[in-house]
Amino acid sequence: MGIIVTKFGGTSVADAIQAKKTQEIIEADADRKFIVVSAPGKRFDADNKITDLLLLLFTHLEQNAPYEQIFQVVKDRFIDIERALGIDAGITAAFDVIEKKLKEGATKDYLASRGEYLSGRIFAALLGIDFIDAAGIVLFNEKGRFLSEETNAALAAELEKHERGVIPGFYGSLPNGEIKTFSRGGSDITGAIVARAISADVYENWTDVSGFLVADPRIVKNPKAIDQISYKELRELSYMGASVLHENAIYPARLAGIPINIRNTNAPTERGTFIVAGEKETEGRIITGIAGSKDFTVIAIYKNMMSSETGFIRRVLSIMEDYGIPIEHIPSGVDTVSIVIADKYLDDKLGDIIEDIERKTQADTVEVFEKMALIATVGSRMAARKGVSAKLFTALYEADVNVRMIDQGSSEMNIIIGVENNDFETAIRAIYDAFANE
Repeated sequence: MGIIVTKFGGTSVADAIQAKKTQEIIEADADRKFIVVSAPGKRFDADNKITDLLLLLFTHLEQNAPYEQIFQVVKDRFIDIERALGIDAGITAAFDVIEKKLKEGATKDYLASRGEYLSGRIFAALLGIDFIDAAGIVLFNEKGRFLSEETNAALAAELEKHERGVIPGFYGSLPNGEIKTFSRGGSDITGAIVARAISADVYENWTDVSGFLVADPRIVKNPKAIDQISYKELRELSYMGASVLHENAIYPARLAGIPINIRNTNAPTERGTFIVAGEKETEGRIITGIAGSKDFTVIAIYKNMMSSETGFIRRVLSIMEDYGIPIEHIPSGVDTVSIVIADKYLDDKLGDIIEDIERKTQADTVEVFEKMALIATVGSRMAARKGVSAKLFTALYEADVNVRMIDQGSSEMNIIIGVENNDFETAIRAIYDAFANE
């Protein structure tokens, strides 16, 4: 095939048993040249992720509380993996360096990154290939902003020196050499930027699920798998809560036109889901996926002759900006506009926001609808097929779901509806059942 970049998530590297599975996957295909690893995740439900323990350790340091017990738990976990695999990855020496840094005042990002760093050391030793530290080649500016093009150049130059290698995910460095991390889940980003830098043929992202499903299996029993999805469709579904891949990890691979293959470490023979640049032109399924989230508030504003009043919506949006509140959707009519906001951003600001809207816009009425849910039905082929909307709304009617809001993007790739929280699961099942056999 050429060059495959593989990224393995926390469950894939959680212990020696999972590490051996990961090794077998890597060694099954000689094209898997560059490996990106996360920090060890949970081994069982009551277990702790290594990164969570490291962040807890930093909190103890900050509060001048004893941290030695947490440090020892983390150290023992890595030493146990090293011993069980029968390798010498220099873990004890690495912890000596970390302990020295702790006493010198290690930063939060430095500590948080050590899970990936140590995981990288273990897999380089296990596979017998080069360890390539992300510090110095994954670059951030002095304000902590990721430098995409500078990183691409630095990574490309470094990777050319290695036939194969292991790169720890999640972190890079500032201009002064200090460690800087991405947001949580950032190893997905590292995998994508490595794939771009080496011009990989495929970026494989190995996790604990076999790709994407058409709907949430906690709501729909045994939903069908998504064989292929476009970057655009994935963005729509991810935004609405279908989270398998870190959202920012899509962009570097998309920029380079590299397909992403989501695979399951515990079921390596399953094909998983391919994320590709273009839409798949087939006679198959009309919709690609259904996703949604609960807990939104809709502020419905009515003012007579709104459409002829210059700057009305701008004034409404500036109020939201003043309160630092991002907006999910803005459905509108001739004399109405609705602002959809996730409850997590509102706190206790709603009363003040309503007061400001009434005062600054002189609206005739302002109504608030709380405990709302949004559901997106996504599919790049929907626009070309007749009767999709009719089928969707008929299914909701037959399921006795009252649709409180309808919004469709200009791309006609999705139909977003607003329903009450109590109808959320019923609505998703009704939509799925209507289109499942297409």
